[in-house]
Amino acid sequence: MAGDLVTLLLCGDVMPGRGVDQIMPHPGAPELREPGTCDARDYVHLAEQVNGPIQCPVGFDWPWGDALRVADDMAPDVRVINLECAVTRSNDFASDKAIHYRMDPSNLPCLTAFRPDVCALANNHALDFGRTGLTDTLHWLARGGLTSAGAGRGLARAQQATAIPLPAGGRVLVFSCGAACSGIPRSWAATSSRSGLDLLASLDDAAADSLIGRLRRAKKASDIAVVSIHWGSNWGYEVHRDQARFARLLIDAGADLIHGHSSHHPRPIQTYRGKLILYGCGDCIDDYEGIGGYEQFRDDLRLLYFATLRRGTGQLTELRMVPMQARKMRLHHARPADRRWLAAALDRISHPGGSRITLDPGGMLCLDL
Repeated sequence: MAGDLVTLLLCGDVMPGRGVDQIMPHPGAPELREPGTCDARDYVHLAEQVNGPIQCPVGFDWPWGDALRVADDMAPDVRVINLECAVTRSNDFASDKAIHYRMDPSNLPCLTAFRPDVCALANNHALDFGRTGLTDTLHWLARGGLTSAGAGRGLARAQQATAIPLPAGGRVLVFSCGAACSGIPRSWAATSSRSGLDLLASLDDAAADSLIGRLRRAKKASDIAVVSIHWGSNWGYEVHRDQARFARLLIDAGADLIHGHSSHHPRPIQTYRGKLILYGCGDCIDDYEGIGGYEQFRDDLRLLYFATLRRGTGQLTELRMVPMQARKMRLHHARPADRRWLAAALDRISHPGGSRITLDPGGMLCLDL
């Protein structure tokens, strides 16, 4: 943090389960209950067919690859990820889900290697292994020294913001919530007597008012408030009108940054009243190599978002994005041609909302302010 400037590192979906779990030092049970396969190792084989053999077991830091050095070099003040995976050995497969993600707790060092300050949990995979799996996830994250948001043993904890103190004063508050439109079953909502997630049944005025009330009660003048929202579909560049309206209502009420995720690829970037809206950060860590059908979206390309805000006002002063590419379930620096493709695609989809994206000589994507 330089003076009154605070830099946040924001990642999209981090899913170190299933195939990723299988290549790490302590693979859990490979059993799956998916329409196409019953063995998580099949996803390892798919990745190997595309990019060559993976020498297992890999180290805990393998999935992050070059991203670890990038994060250290950029030295953000706070790191926020969306953890889209249960940390559990439970076999209580959620019956209302076709896809289930879990990582064996012994592989938790894969997460701690990245040193996230906040793991957002309000998403459509946190309860893939029921409330036992959620309890396990909360337990193992806490035991590993990792802080979570958006889930808890009751509604009050699920809705509570996670506060990260800043050395020069003030805090970064992270609220994590998930919208039903992202595929979260309504039965996963936390209540006063039941564990679960901070679920937004819809993106209407009532949901906004509830979140705004909590934000205003928690935020102090020197704080930066981040709302991390799991919303929308996996594919496509469209920003739905209710998402844009919801984001602006939150900013009008004091939110400083909207950290959206759920899509498997980046979605448009906008600013509103000088505040940053990331509608979809795309995937960060996963086992999706070799899964075909959506090649036009280039979901092998990933972004690490570094947003610099002014403490006290939350105004965005800079957004730099580092393009990565997933190969062998590991993040590598994207090649020059892929950086150019990603910059052009993000500029094209963001331009209708008033944003322009450029590629600087060092290979970073930048929001033109």
